[in-house]
Amino acid sequence: MASTAPTPQSTTSRRPDPLTLEVVELIGEVVARFHEDYESAAAEHALTGAQARLLSLLCLEPLPMRRLAQRLKCEPSNVTGIVDRLEARGLVERRPDPADRRVKVAAATEEGRRVARSLRESLRFAREPLAGLSEGERVALRDALRRMLG
Repeated sequence: MASTAPTPQSTTSRRPDPLTLEVVELIGEVVARFHEDYESAAAEHALTGAQARLLSLLCLEPLPMRRLAQRLKCEPSNVTGIVDRLEARGLVERRPDPADRRVKVAAATEEGRRVARSLRESLRFAREPLAGLSEGERVALRDALRRMLG
């Protein structure tokens, strides 16, 4: 008697079911709306989206330019320009890396952390849809997203 279980090859070539397609489309719409809100909030702080993302990363920890470029998925030369503009505004500073004094890291200044905090607080889309969910629903959503990301 032949097995009716699909082989790995046949499952990868199958078309996604309608529910999966709808979930993927909804995730895409949520991401697009978040990016729109993020760009708008950044503009309210006279920042580009890239400047705001870099500043947010630097609020977590000082990072070398190469690592910033990897995190932002862009060329190191682009990161240098972004850091230059943020440094001119007093939001970021360059310092020697304590682990390797030949390397410079970029770090958020106190003013940079204040601006990043204000930026996070002004993100409406990131908060409003989640406000309509119970704590249990938010926990379930968080856990599902963590599983999706591995």
